[in-house]
Amino acid sequence: MSRLNVTLEEKEKDKDEETEMEKKKERCSAASTANDTPHSLSQRLNLGPSVMALETSPSPSSNGANLLSLPWEIVTQIASHLPAQCVIDVLPQVCQTLGKIGEDRLMWQLRAQKLSGPKALFPVGPKEDFDWSQACLEMEQLIGCWTGLENRGEGERLEEAVVGANGEVPSAERNLEEMQLDVDLNGAAEAGDENMQVQSQNAPDSLNLIESSSTSSPLEHIILPSGHIADVNCVLLLGGTGALCASGSRDRNVNLWDLRDGSRGTLMHTLAGRGTISTHRGWVWCLASSGPLLASGSFDSTVRLWDLEAGGAERGLIQCKAAVLCLSCERDTVLAGSHDQRLNIFDTRAAAPLVQSLHLHSDAVLCLVSDDQYILSGSKDKTVALFDRRAGKLLQKVQLSTYLLSLCHSGREVWAGDNRGLVHTFSLHNSCLTPISHFNIHRSLVTGVHSSHGTLYTCSSDRTIKIHLPCAPPQTLCTLHHQAGVNGLSVEGGTLAIASGDMNVEVWRLRN
Repeated sequence: MSRLNVTLEEKEKDKDEETEMEKKKERCSAASTANDTPHSLSQRLNLGPSVMALETSPSPSSNGANLLSLPWEIVTQIASHLPAQCVIDVLPQVCQTLGKIGEDRLMWQLRAQKLSGPKALFPVGPKEDFDWSQACLEMEQLIGCWTGLENRGEGERLEEAVVGANGEVPSAERNLEEMQLDVDLNGAAEAGDENMQVQSQNAPDSLNLIESSSTSSPLEHIILPSGHIADVNCVLLLGGTGALCASGSRDRNVNLWDLRDGSRGTLMHTLAGRGTISTHRGWVWCLASSGPLLASGSFDSTVRLWDLEAGGAERGLIQCKAAVLCLSCERDTVLAGSHDQRLNIFDTRAAAPLVQSLHLHSDAVLCLVSDDQYILSGSKDKTVALFDRRAGKLLQKVQLSTYLLSLCHSGREVWAGDNRGLVHTFSLHNSCLTPISHFNIHRSLVTGVHSSHGTLYTCSSDRTIKIHLPCAPPQTLCTLHHQAGVNGLSVEGGTLAIASGDMNVEVWRLRN
């Protein structure tokens, strides 16, 4: 009897131990699930070797129950709802397979079509070798910064006062602005110290005025401290991220600004050569830069060179035969378009800098862009010239019904603004410049254009700055109204700067 009791007690004890062991297993299982690494989790889910190795084709194995087991089309559809920045930078950090989503060209094309709209042509140039992912990234950033950031002030009310019922500026108003441009250009032809008059109006008293149409906006608007006493004709962001800004004015000076001073811009100094009290002896009309080299062109028929690494010290002077109206820089080479119909190429390292003088037009050269292979120039003779630098010959001249005032070359696309408020787009492919279309964007002179894969900025003497997606037709995200005509713009690193007819330089940039 005692043996039977002992046996029953032992069995009860064993049963209790088994129950306790089961409870411990359950607790350990829950803990291990919570602390599983991706590798151990994949083993427990019994995923196939193709998913574990992550070195197969983008279509992952269907053996499993996670994201990678879904059909590739569904995975890319899910990724299409993620920001482009996440697809480009984050997914490759997760795993090699998800990183391949960023290489799916079709996914980026569908995303771009969704952003620009189903009826828009994008890109307007050739699709071959087009950087779709960069274009989508830029478009999403542009939409996030500028959509709905409208302003309505005195400039807009003044604009409405001269706009007719059909939405166009009366021809008399538009002709008046063109006549003013002709006066300016005629002044360039006769430029001299005795004919240069500096406007002596007092600059606004406000310093470092910081505005924003909304406190929730990702952008801040800065009006730089008063630094000029006449219209600012040109502006140029420098430093790769828009850290520095140069401005050229009818007061004959070029000012160098530091935008890194928190939310305030600081005037570093006014550029001037030895023994001079101003940068030039005539209106400063254009600026260009390449690396540490800054070039300024003036109605005094000179191009002055400045060394940004030496704090803006004078680096040299190039004497031209007529007023300099446009500039472009490529490393140590400076290209200058002038009122005497010439396009001159200079080597800044040489004692005799003139390398070549091109006569491509029959009137003043108003705008130009260049790269290692091509030079594109627009003239008052209503033509656009395409010159091959490597072959040393004129490839093509395109005749227009208007003349261009601003040009921008991005990849195989060219965007340009003319004297009637139209924005033109061209395709540059296989050494051929092909007009694609033109769009009625502004009501008067289009004084500035900047484009990239996913952005388009324009400004005009009609007192507006417009931000668009670069499709055909352009999708305008935002219109900024100004109290005076806008003479030029510059864009770098997401920062926008404008040259204003009210003697100011204004900047829009991301908040810190």
